Amino acid sequence: MSSTEARSAVEAVWRIESARIVGALARYTGDFSLAEDLAQEALAEALVSWSVDGVPTQPTGWLLTVGRRRAIDAFRRRSGRDERYAVLARDLDESTPGADALFDPDGIDDDVLALMFIACHPVLSKESRLALTLRVVGGLTTDEIAQALLVPGPTVQARITRAKKTLAAAQIPFGVPDAAEIPERLSSVLQVIYLIFTEGSYASAGDAWMRSELASEALRLARVLAQLQPDPEVFGLLALMELTAARFPARLDASGSPVLLEDQDRSLWDHAAIRRGRAALTRAVSPAGGLRAYGLQASIAECHAVAASVGETDWQRIVILYEALGRLAPSPIIELNRAVAVAMDSGPADGLAVVASIAERGELAGSHLLPAVRGELLLRMGRREEGRAALLEALGLCRNAAERAALERKLVT
Repeated sequence: MSSTEARSAVEAVWRIESARIVGALARYTGDFSLAEDLAQEALAEALVSWSVDGVPTQPTGWLLTVGRRRAIDAFRRRSGRDERYAVLARDLDESTPGADALFDPDGIDDDVLALMFIACHPVLSKESRLALTLRVVGGLTTDEIAQALLVPGPTVQARITRAKKTLAAAQIPFGVPDAAEIPERLSSVLQVIYLIFTEGSYASAGDAWMRSELASEALRLARVLAQLQPDPEVFGLLALMELTAARFPARLDASGSPVLLEDQDRSLWDHAAIRRGRAALTRAVSPAGGLRAYGLQASIAECHAVAASVGETDWQRIVILYEALGRLAPSPIIELNRAVAVAMDSGPADGLAVVASIAERGELAGSHLLPAVRGELLLRMGRREEGRAALLEALGLCRNAAERAALERKLVT
């Protein structure tokens, strides 16, 4: 087998099994930071060994066996410096159960869930949580994460290294949090997954308007989390992502340019994803408190998904849902989306009034989104010069090439 073929095989196994491998090693060693290092060492050894001997019959078990042996070596090296490692080196020897026990099917779900909670721990910065989650849970390489987040590779590696040091310094134990801790920690996990999905759906910078592979990775993580932690808010996020992703096939034309909602060919929408999203939404209702923030956003996405056209969309219901969402999770972005819904429901003048109130509060300063919406509404009211001026302001602030092209097209129409 060539080195290129070996690398492809290693990358494929890692992409699919990374969370289970790191989780199993973390359970074995009790040290998340060490487990991730051991997994990377096992991958490096596989690149050499597999190119000579071929891919083993059980590649995941092979990686776990190597990781386990490296763990024992590491503890033996440290045993002279720390009595704790001396105890571990004695207990974790070659006579202990091997990779088969490490990869215990009864423990896999807990391992993956614990890994999610560790990678998304609130003690880490948002940037570190994103990088660490994509690395150890998503299985992306440093280069892939750098490309996905549009930052240099060394920056990604520095974030991952800093995250592991922070977790070690904070003495965060590996494992699923206690029941009392889960609500707060789950919120952090959901936030990270949603941030990944949002960046994939609406790229904040770069040439492409969307990075569908990043959104797909977030959707995969949400599906895994829904199986492991079937909480109503998890299903709310899953529903939102399924219903949003359903529109992806119609959001770009043949040249890769953005296609706005009113111009999309709805026959291209993924109706299987719509069904999955609506099914998840039925499980997003909390017996104690109804729909939460992600569930409300999913309900808005459902309104779009079931409408035959923009004109036939239930905009009045969308306005009500945005009002409820704004009370539950206040945000200028939510308010700006409500302005668009108000404009569709009762006219652009009413929507413009909402936009003006956002601007008066100084919110979204420096963002292209507010002048873009203002410009669109002014154009609909026939105030072309004011509308063009607002769109030019938005153009100057926008960092995404595809979205800039869409704004430029509006300026010449």
